[in-house]
Amino acid sequence: MASIKQFQVTFDCAEPERVARFWCEVLGYVVPSPPEGFATWDDFDRALPPERQGSAFACIDPSGVGPRLFFQRVPEGKAVKNRLHLDVRVGTGLVGEERLAALEAECARLVALGAVRGRLLLADGVNESCLPMQDIEGNEFCLD
Repeated sequence: MASIKQFQVTFDCAEPERVARFWCEVLGYVVPSPPEGFATWDDFDRALPPERQGSAFACIDPSGVGPRLFFQRVPEGKAVKNRLHLDVRVGTGLVGEERLAALEAECARLVALGAVRGRLLLADGVNESCLPMQDIEGNEFCLD
């Protein structure tokens, strides 16, 4: 059996383009080129049936290493804690005050983009410090 090496991460959300552009800023991702035959994503979107317009958006890692992120509109709002979340690795290799400074700096940048800060979880001898947050639609993620 072949092993699969590529995957995309899919977010259910109310406003796909808005959430996708937030995550582009968080991760340094970019919006891919529109499909062949369309000059812009707006042109592509206008070609869809009205009920599908604005229903999806995506962003990609410009280096091609990270997974594609796909955002799809769903009718229901977020009701409970995510069972899966992203860890944004800003403190890799750092410990103590250096790690805390890196987490706090990135947190300040993301709060300015509309993210919500959670309670800092300090190192406990097993796990290093991390900072839970929420994106602009309340999806949990961690700075670690």
